[in-house]
Amino acid sequence: MSNILLLANLNCDRVLQLDKPLVMGGRHHYQDSGRRLGGGGANTGLGLVWAGHHVALVSQVGRDETADWLLAEASLQGLDCHLLQRNDVATPELLLIMTPDGERTIIRPQRPIFELGVPPAFAKWDALYINSSAVGAERWAEVALNETLVIAQLAKDERVRPCHILISSKSDMAGRTLLSAWEYGQKIAGNQLRYFIITDGDNGATAYTAHEQFYIPALKADVVDTTGAGDAFASGLINGLLHNAFITEAMKQGAQWASFAVSTQSSIPGKALKDYLE
Repeated sequence: MSNILLLANLNCDRVLQLDKPLVMGGRHHYQDSGRRLGGGGANTGLGLVWAGHHVALVSQVGRDETADWLLAEASLQGLDCHLLQRNDVATPELLLIMTPDGERTIIRPQRPIFELGVPPAFAKWDALYINSSAVGAERWAEVALNETLVIAQLAKDERVRPCHILISSKSDMAGRTLLSAWEYGQKIAGNQLRYFIITDGDNGATAYTAHEQFYIPALKADVVDTTGAGDAFASGLINGLLHNAFITEAMKQGAQWASFAVSTQSSIPGKALKDYLE
């Protein structure tokens, strides 16, 4: 068992299932599928919990009924929530607009600013995963680099993400830079970067280094809901790395976990992944 610290969001997802694909200016009927646990913290963390790791979340929620529900659900699933911060802002629901082909559109309000405190003693942790816009995340990463494995998701903007392994997707990289993948990865992650992984949905994923590229194919899956696929890939990757797997083998675990995620009508990993890991 490894100790993993996740700096990632914990969300209350409200799922609206449309009867047809979204069309600009169109009219759509929907079915309200209710609320469910979501966010990168849950989507990434639960698979790691099921794989036998101790996973602690660093995030913030409000002090309302929705926040209480989130904390209760996350804790019941085995996530360590003692590091979560609470604010006085009402916890909003994040709307997931789902179409029949499994694609989703996310609508959410602007999140309140989340400021991190003093970095923890990272020697106690085997990995730090960053998928958050929290103020101070860069400082935490810089401190952690010499103490533990640091994996990070590329931010939506150009903020730096000091890390050993940087993850992004082809869609997020589109039109972003004229630099090579490795040069851009180093610009964001710094000289400690070992691999820059770019996922491409059902076309697989590629890990870049200064001189090499490592490609793995995606696994075929019956796509039901693509929400959380990238989080599940990161989760499987982290599990592989913590078992000292080579990068391609760790990426294959990520692809396997992602295939379970897209085959499940849920943001968080479903029963199929849990059964696979057990």
